Amino acid sequence: MAQKRTIHSFFTPDPKKQRTGTTDQDETPTYSAHNTYPFPIRNFSKSITKELASLPARPGKSINDQPELDLIYFEPFIPSYLAKDLFRFLRSELPFYRVEYTIKRFGVEAQILTPRYTTVFGLDHTSLFDHDDPNIILDAKTRTRVNTAEAYPRYSPRLIPQCLDALRKSTEAATNCKFNFCLVNYYASGSDSISFHSDDEQFLGPEPAIASFSLGAMRDFLMKHKPVWPPPDGQTAPVFKQIKLPLASGDMILMKGKTQANCLHSIPKRIGKSNQCNGGRINITFRRAMVKGGTDNYYNYNVGKGPVFRWNDTAREMKEWKAPANPDPTLTHTPKSEQEGPQEAD
Repeated sequence: MAQKRTIHSFFTPDPKKQRTGTTDQDETPTYSAHNTYPFPIRNFSKSITKELASLPARPGKSINDQPELDLIYFEPFIPSYLAKDLFRFLRSELPFYRVEYTIKRFGVEAQILTPRYTTVFGLDHTSLFDHDDPNIILDAKTRTRVNTAEAYPRYSPRLIPQCLDALRKSTEAATNCKFNFCLVNYYASGSDSISFHSDDEQFLGPEPAIASFSLGAMRDFLMKHKPVWPPPDGQTAPVFKQIKLPLASGDMILMKGKTQANCLHSIPKRIGKSNQCNGGRINITFRRAMVKGGTDNYYNYNVGKGPVFRWNDTAREMKEWKAPANPDPTLTHTPKSEQEGPQEAD
């Protein structure tokens, strides 16, 4: 395990190497490239990648004092000095989307605009990205090439870029869980939210484990039990207390066991002076989809068919991104050996 750095040493320049953000000055930036990306995605520096491998900053504590509740709360998983850098880096370097979709409520169609920016990367358990060429997808059992257009007709799966995959590997080591998907939400202000829901889709399998990271502004995380049927005559209904956790930058919650089957969670709006949320918040969740339907679902609701958005530091907001007429040919792409996504053979 890599030796952890103190806050003092983190901000004290090394005489041989001065660190700026998530890239060392004497290290040439490299990028993750994939045919599904709208643009190459910059990688973490070697020092940041090494530091992520040394996490968590503190051991997690169990929250399981109510029926069907099974949480582990890392407060924090990522130390605050590093979480600040990761927030700025990921907000600037990732492609985001504002997905619109149609749902039916009581027989009436309604158009929904997702109240946050989203993006997603990964591939379900039935397939994997080829080690030598990540633009090729293989069947997980036979290792034969998959016809992507037939297997995934609506959306081509996207390789998890190095900057998110480094955190995935650290999370797997700390939790002893396996993940093949990474979902990222950007809450631009307190007006962005997500209502009460559970991640209990069948494509996640029974009792899924979901690791949820918070970077940036503090936001409340609420959890409550799903509605319970009235108990038989003569019996008392169990009392469930709603949980409220003020998630700080770097905190992580691992939701596992029967939690998703029995509980709902949300990030409510914040109003008043706290609405701007000190520059926004990023939520990263790692999870494991078991079948192809999970891949299609995640891309449909987190990428969709709309425009790409990218953080504009001058305007201090997300702006619609347009591909340049002459892309920069000098970008150094990640070697294939470092681009490998989750490779599973069980």
